[in-house]
Amino acid sequence: MAHREPVFPASRHALYEEHGYSAAIRSGDMLFVSGQVGSRADGTPEPDFAAQVQLAFDNLAATLAAAGCTFDDLIDVTTYHTDPENQFSTIMQVKKSIFPHPPYPNWTAVGVTWLAGFDFEIKVIARIPTHQI
Repeated sequence: MAHREPVFPASRHALYEEHGYSAAIRSGDMLFVSGQVGSRADGTPEPDFAAQVQLAFDNLAATLAAAGCTFDDLIDVTTYHTDPENQFSTIMQVKKSIFPHPPYPNWTAVGVTWLAGFDFEIKVIARIPTHQI
């Protein structure tokens, strides 16, 4: 059985404890990151959609950094959207700022009806750089 090591960003422990899950799990050279949302420090949703998407990526960056990873280490990305048709252009603007050139990670976008008060969520799998293992 593979060893599982929980990974948490520096400032978000209470949120994960309250809901009973890890921000990410490190297993070997892989990092499996739970869905990250645009939550403020107190756990509430950022009401402005563009800011919520950016904050979700910021929260993801903090979780990746806690494992010694960056966006360059992403392999698989899944995003969840409550109104994909109307949200897509905003999401693409943020995505292009984070991934300005190839190689891009593979990406699956899923339309959903509920995200616990949020409108966007991002879940990823990353390969941990060899100097971090």
